[in-house]
Amino acid sequence: MPRGRYSLHDPHDHTPLADEHFQCAPGPSGWRYVSRLTAPSSGDDLGSVDLALDELGRPIRLELHAGSWQVRGAALDGVTWVRTDPTGSHATEGNVRAHAFTGSSPAFLVATARLLRLTPSTSATRVRLVAFTDPVLAPRTVDQSWALVKREAHATDNGPLTVEEYQVTALDTGEQHPVHLAGDVVLSAPGIELEDLESPPSVFP
Repeated sequence: MPRGRYSLHDPHDHTPLADEHFQCAPGPSGWRYVSRLTAPSSGDDLGSVDLALDELGRPIRLELHAGSWQVRGAALDGVTWVRTDPTGSHATEGNVRAHAFTGSSPAFLVATARLLRLTPSTSATRVRLVAFTDPVLAPRTVDQSWALVKREAHATDNGPLTVEEYQVTALDTGEQHPVHLAGDVVLSAPGIELEDLESPPSVFP
């Protein structure tokens, strides 16, 4: 069960945004990721992420907290969610014909890669996602293209570690960026740095 800490920053000006303390593990029904976000300087609580995937990589449960905002969602007729405002009096429901969710947490990169199950020989695959943007978890539908550029094994003290390099393209802007994954851990991506890892990544079957 990997556990550790990511640092999140603005990918453009590198302003520190949060520390994400996480643990994740595959299970009999899929994969689960839970994390707690804290302010980089003060350690104040900023929110949390709880994401569970089924064996096909579909989100069977998502719960996000940011400030006083909350989102609960799942794959249902596309993806469906309920977003609750700070007062709790104006919950809004949403549904989009999309494949999954995304957001600032590294969990979503692992989840998308798990959903697509690409190989280096496959061409780029288009995916529609609902992104919940900080700090108020506002939903926005985004279209991306994912391609697995290469898969390499690296020798470590715990045996070979397989690292996958993806190229992710935002289809509305054409902006491209690399994402490096090892099992269910993000090694590097725009705005994400793996600062601490207490145990090796889990290997998906």
